[in-house]
Amino acid sequence: MRSMVRKGLWGTRSIARLDRAVVRAVSRLPEGRHDAILKNLSEAATKGKLWFALAGVLGAVPGKPRNAAIHGLLALGVSSAVTNLGFKTLVPRARPLPEHLPAFRFVNPQPTSSSMPSGHSASAVAFTLGVALVHRRLGAALAPVAAGVAYSRVHTGAHWPSDVLLGSTIGAGAALLTRNWWPLRPPVPDTERSPAEAPAIDDGEGLSIAVNALGGSYSPDTETQLQEIFPKAYIHLITEGEDIAEEIQAAAEKPGTKALGVWGGDGTVGTAADAAVEHSFPLLVLPGGTLNHFARDVDARSLEGALEAAMTGAAAWTDLGHVTAGRGVDGKDEVTELIMLNTASIGVYPNLVRRRERLQPALGKPLAGLVAGLRTFGAATPTTLLINGVHHKLWILYLGRGRYYPRDLAPLTRPVLDDGVLDIRMVTADEPFARLRLLWAVLTGTVATSKVTHLSEASEISIEAVGEPLVIAVDGEPLPGVRTAKFTVRRRALRVYSPPS
Repeated sequence: MRSMVRKGLWGTRSIARLDRAVVRAVSRLPEGRHDAILKNLSEAATKGKLWFALAGVLGAVPGKPRNAAIHGLLALGVSSAVTNLGFKTLVPRARPLPEHLPAFRFVNPQPTSSSMPSGHSASAVAFTLGVALVHRRLGAALAPVAAGVAYSRVHTGAHWPSDVLLGSTIGAGAALLTRNWWPLRPPVPDTERSPAEAPAIDDGEGLSIAVNALGGSYSPDTETQLQEIFPKAYIHLITEGEDIAEEIQAAAEKPGTKALGVWGGDGTVGTAADAAVEHSFPLLVLPGGTLNHFARDVDARSLEGALEAAMTGAAAWTDLGHVTAGRGVDGKDEVTELIMLNTASIGVYPNLVRRRERLQPALGKPLAGLVAGLRTFGAATPTTLLINGVHHKLWILYLGRGRYYPRDLAPLTRPVLDDGVLDIRMVTADEPFARLRLLWAVLTGTVATSKVTHLSEASEISIEAVGEPLVIAVDGEPLPGVRTAKFTVRRRALRVYSPPS
């Protein structure tokens, strides 16, 4: 077996002659500073020290550099395993002898492992190409270093040129293989808005604002600030113990109202959206709560942005999700209907998000997501339910009102507000060895393409609990004791003020 592999890889006389010819050419190069530089570079790359150090530097920069470092290390690990545990065992080969190169250039002591293939070259190419597949400019910057490491192995007599060539090929293959594990995310589409008619409110006349005093950023100065911005607006304060829905209705029913404003988090905004639709008012979102995902998606991240939209009458159509949840023994004893502005979830998704957000300041989002995923799914218990009449065991059912990006378990942005779809993402436990598959997908960053992950879209979906009733989180608010639930999309149900792009 070993003999066959050796003959297939490097046993031909032509390759041996070429190896010796290249080494002779290198031996005739004059002595200079480059000898010390290449020797030091080769030593720095031993056991991956150089690449681990570079990964540490890149990992300190959130975003693409950190992702590139992680992918580079993943490719390096695969190439090292294939090189050292596979080829070096199957293909023993003697390294160049001292007489092949000048003494000042020859590495001392020479490695004792098989010469075929070059592990240094495999690691250098794997890490560099792995980085380049995520961040091209960083990969281009590292390419000369990787080439220098690969050449240094011939220059110092540690390897034959064909060893370096095979090692480089293994490294490139490892990087491309891990790209299949960690596929490129599809590009996020450009933001699109469908214009809607809304009255311009430059001084607040005709604007009723419901302010939730329990919102995360509320302070005694909030009312004063809003009154200064909209001096003629009616401001209705909702305090502790008051029913939010009833108080928002009271604000909407104020005589002379032609637009409804809301200060609060996503839960408060969802209640206001329902009232705005009922009274055919456009909605002005003023970000003032703990969670303001909808405000972000309509480009009303600040009071200044909301003011600009109100003053110019710039508005857009947005869909609304509608949830009908049944409770009781058979799901008919009590029926709750509510608006879904953003998302709903069943299973461990809320725990995953909470863990990730808690770890993110210290670890950054990619690593925090990895750690949170391993912790969450390692101890998770699947939920059993019927989805559109089909029996499933799953860890996560995620529903987005509208198509979110990226297309994985960390959706962040919603470029289009009126696409008419529910973004459905399931992580199931139906498959054999489902937990191991899931943990491997989390570890390799391939949850989006794993066989346990299912992405689809629909305009409606029905859910029924099997066994224990469900807890459904709608826009971050838990709804316990649910037996049945139906989610639908109400197309272009709401006009919302949004600054012109």
